[in-house]
Amino acid sequence: MYKNILIPIAFDNEKKTQTACDAARALSGSDTKFTLLNVVEYLPDYVNQYLPEGTLKKSWDERQSEIDHLATQLSNCVGVLKEGHAGAIILEYASKIKADCIIISSHRPEMQDYLLGSTAAQVVRHADCSVMVVR
Repeated sequence: MYKNILIPIAFDNEKKTQTACDAARALSGSDTKFTLLNVVEYLPDYVNQYLPEGTLKKSWDERQSEIDHLATQLSNCVGVLKEGHAGAIILEYASKIKADCIIISSHRPEMQDYLLGSTAAQVVRHADCSVMVVR
């Protein structure tokens, strides 16, 4: 059983998040620590200047509230929100918390994924720990 599981999530597909959480439960022991991680991509400054004041803070707070709510589905779970490139942040954060397993959801690959690569593919290729990909 794994002791420290990182579950990167996206808010665009609740079913995939639930599948990842179910897989985490199946791979866990009674003392497993879970971390739900959502990564917000950077918004360029030229976009930020056109947003009403407080919009980014409000959006950040709403996301944090949502991830905190999702974290209540698992015992011994925290929700974390980070900003940056998803693949890099997931790998960096997994290393920081010494995760021994990452459970990440993925979609069926499309042409752009073969050219650019998906976040899940990047995590699988570069993670220092076990990675489970769920669909």
